Amino acid sequence: MPYDSGCDPQKDTRGKLPESFTTPWSELAMMRTCTCIYHFLVMSWYIFLNYYISQKGGRDQQKSKIFLNGGQWKYLTLLNLLLQAIFYGVACMEDVLKRIKGEKDIKFMTAFRDLLFTTLAFPISTFVFLSFWILFLYDRELVYPKALDGIFPVWLNHAMHTSILPFTLAEVILRPHCYPQRKKGLTLLALASLAYISRVLWIYSETGTWVYPVFAKLSPVGLTAFFSLSYIFSAGIYLLGEKLNHWKWGDTMQPRKKRK
Repeated sequence: MPYDSGCDPQKDTRGKLPESFTTPWSELAMMRTCTCIYHFLVMSWYIFLNYYISQKGGRDQQKSKIFLNGGQWKYLTLLNLLLQAIFYGVACMEDVLKRIKGEKDIKFMTAFRDLLFTTLAFPISTFVFLSFWILFLYDRELVYPKALDGIFPVWLNHAMHTSILPFTLAEVILRPHCYPQRKKGLTLLALASLAYISRVLWIYSETGTWVYPVFAKLSPVGLTAFFSLSYIFSAGIYLLGEKLNHWKWGDTMQPRKKRK
């Protein structure tokens, strides 16, 4: 089998395994090598972005002001960049270990890679892309004030908010991912969302400033509705990822336990 994500490959109606599970080993080796190189390059890109932002933020006085009252990790955008660097690092390590030890000896690593991608990396990166550009096109002052154009170069804005989606979709296309039971996946996503919302509220309680300008425009009821709708939106993205995985790979990757 080309991949082992702790899931059982399902035969089609004729009792045959999907084509992706009968690929010649020479082609399979080439696919794995290309995937490993891709993961390494994307990981390097995200590491560079995290390093560039942290270094420039420390040297540039204007940028340093942006990172006051909570630091750079108060922004979901920058947390997502760190998350993507971690995921692609895990994916690259899993690729290498698979070649060295074989699939059966690294099932835990493969399962962790899939869990990280399905419950966090895909939903959060897609949420950042969609929510940022929706608010930006509606009124950029709510999320990315025009004054930031003189601080962050255009390429960096697109690196943080645009290119994240193509990379995520490429990962969906490159390999199948084993989704956890739906209840478990949505619960993990909810816990991550709750953790970030708690941090946003804590920063406001300590400093009196909101992480994003849009929050200052909302009443307590409005904030509650905004955060609730944001999670519902994220949950919808999670389900979309599940559907995309099924659309691309069919029933080739199914969890051993039945979804509830």
